Amino acid sequence: MTILDGKALSEKIVDEISTQVKRLKAQGRRVPGLGVVLVGDDPASHTYVKMKEKTCQRVGFLSKVVRLQENTTQKELLNTVRAMNEDDTIDGILVQLPLPPHLDTTEILESINPSKDVDGFHPYNFGRLVQGLESFVPCTPLGVIELLKEYGIDPKGLDCCVVGASNIVGKPMAALLLNSFATVDVCHIYTKDLKRHTLCADMVIVGVGKKGLIKEDMVKEGAIVVDIGINKLSNGKIVGDVDFDNVSKKCSYITPVPGGVGPMTIAMLMKNTLKAYYNLTRSKDTV
Repeated sequence: MTILDGKALSEKIVDEISTQVKRLKAQGRRVPGLGVVLVGDDPASHTYVKMKEKTCQRVGFLSKVVRLQENTTQKELLNTVRAMNEDDTIDGILVQLPLPPHLDTTEILESINPSKDVDGFHPYNFGRLVQGLESFVPCTPLGVIELLKEYGIDPKGLDCCVVGASNIVGKPMAALLLNSFATVDVCHIYTKDLKRHTLCADMVIVGVGKKGLIKEDMVKEGAIVVDIGINKLSNGKIVGDVDFDNVSKKCSYITPVPGGVGPMTIAMLMKNTLKAYYNLTRSKDTV
């Protein structure tokens, strides 16, 4: 059994990006900029935003975080996004989810300029992803693909079971695997017999936020298991959706939680922002 070490790979990617930013500075060019909008007081969202700010500082990006009150109106939030769309120092825009329930998340995400949509949530980018075209890909599924690639795991021809069908993780994950010529089975809350699906899979990828969902008897011998779930126990310990201690005995590869997919998500956000920077500066150079 081999641990898929996302922490080590994310450090490597972040260091590579930092080197590229230093080169840009040496050339007298502006550095990439990431704009983040945070609405409300959700503790987890505040933690995630601080982690993103810290990583931006580490790689040398310009980081602009706009913190808005819980009672912010739809119009105020749209105006904030519009200002970032028009800001030439910002290459990537991220609206931290979830938003307070009185706000229309779909309208907000669709208001982001697709060329700055480093989260990959805009319908334009998602549509291109499904068609196998160049696009911004949501950071967590992209991180999974990068992690598999690092360990020489090619999804081509594999039977893959994706557990969870969210727009943020499950659906784009399935699209990426299809684009890699895997055979993909997507399960969700209404799937009748989850074990029947996972037990047949060469690779199980799960991200639903349910502690211990995937148990030892639900995976076959030698399976690859990627755990995207994050669950906080009463004692403060962070665990995934997989019963790691028991499932790992049967796996060929498995991601730990923490230290697996989580660090890759932020690394991919930095990578997408750098990509947006090059796309935008290149387009201006050719005008």
